[in-house]
Amino acid sequence: MKIIILFIISILISSDQIPAPEQSQPILLKNGILHTISNGTVQGPDILFNNGKIIAIGHGIEITKDTQIMDISGKHIYPGLISAGSSLGLQEVNAVRATRDYAETGSINSNVRANVSYNPDSELIPVTRSNGILLAHVIPKSGRIPGISSVMMLDGWTWEDCTLKHPIAMNMNWPSMELNLNSWNKKSHKDQIEERDMALDEINNLFNSARAYNKLDQTSPEFKSNPRLEALSQVISGKLLLIIKANTVKQIESAVYWSVKQNIKIAILGGRDSWRATELLKEKNIPVIYESVLSVPARRFEDYDQPYKTPKLLFDAGVRFCITNSTSPFQTPHLRDLPYHASMATAFGLDAEEAIKSITLSTAEILGIDINVGSLETGKDATLFISNGDILDIRSNVEQAFINGKEIDMSDRHKMLYKKYTEKYIQKGILLNE
Repeated sequence: MKIIILFIISILISSDQIPAPEQSQPILLKNGILHTISNGTVQGPDILFNNGKIIAIGHGIEITKDTQIMDISGKHIYPGLISAGSSLGLQEVNAVRATRDYAETGSINSNVRANVSYNPDSELIPVTRSNGILLAHVIPKSGRIPGISSVMMLDGWTWEDCTLKHPIAMNMNWPSMELNLNSWNKKSHKDQIEERDMALDEINNLFNSARAYNKLDQTSPEFKSNPRLEALSQVISGKLLLIIKANTVKQIESAVYWSVKQNIKIAILGGRDSWRATELLKEKNIPVIYESVLSVPARRFEDYDQPYKTPKLLFDAGVRFCITNSTSPFQTPHLRDLPYHASMATAFGLDAEEAIKSITLSTAEILGIDINVGSLETGKDATLFISNGDILDIRSNVEQAFINGKEIDMSDRHKMLYKKYTEKYIQKGILLNE
């Protein structure tokens, strides 16, 4: 019975879009406004890509007879936007447990892989890429250590097709460092401190165990494999980034000092209070994946615009950062709003070029995928899109997208519903049929 129910759910929530075939001929985009990200914005140069790669940018590019030429005069060309953190593809309807694959039981799940649970038929994917987000850093979410994240391309038949890079990072949720002083909280201050210290001890013991595991002779007949510790050994050896979810200044400072003591490379995810720890973050070269732009201040004494202006404060302090949506599973359906998080930051001081960089190249650099994506450069993946205006302007629309040179189906459920109900009001005589 459960299998039948799951089958029905999968049919109801699967998208109708057909994944694009591999690029079959060279494509030349002419006369567009090119946002290279790495070299600024340029009016007029052409961009040629073939076999999924950008092979030339400039004027007077030599082309073969089979080249498809697209004149996009007045249109804008951007590299695909990158969501720096979400559960896209790991959930569909958050209220339906059968469609949530972002959480495993238990506290320590360091051996969990995000990409193998990714659902390429998610109805949320076409809606997301319709606004230029073509890549997503997909993160598992449960317990102290949820597991290993992956960067996924938002088109493909299977999770293998969609995986751009795995592994990206181990993920950790840092313990709360604050004492809950609310009158309704029944835990005493002493109990809260003990609970916090136990969580920190758990982390230290886990990483000490991983170091000890690394020293074992794996060729010995007595050796017993431990997938959780084996996965953590990549973090200890420096092969894998550790992304720590931390928002308060106490969490951020505690996580940074712990990483220095452990000699582990980290990035901070969340970073709500990162503006209060810029000197430390700059000194230790810790990047921030900032997810709180479109939010409210955390404290009564903070400025009303504190979340909006934090990216500018990080930039001025020389802290490496990128911008993402909230990584809460409840926000996954709104992943399409990513450009507007960056746009709000520009309204409160961040330079527009830096804002676009914060959702493209800066994200790629922090996640270690900038050799392939994040900017428009010769040799990089032809993962890009064409819009009829500035992507930071909510009035602009993405007209066509390419992922690895593949021309993507731009239809989605939102557009279908728009067309349906436009027709309704035309038939009712409320709208004129133009």
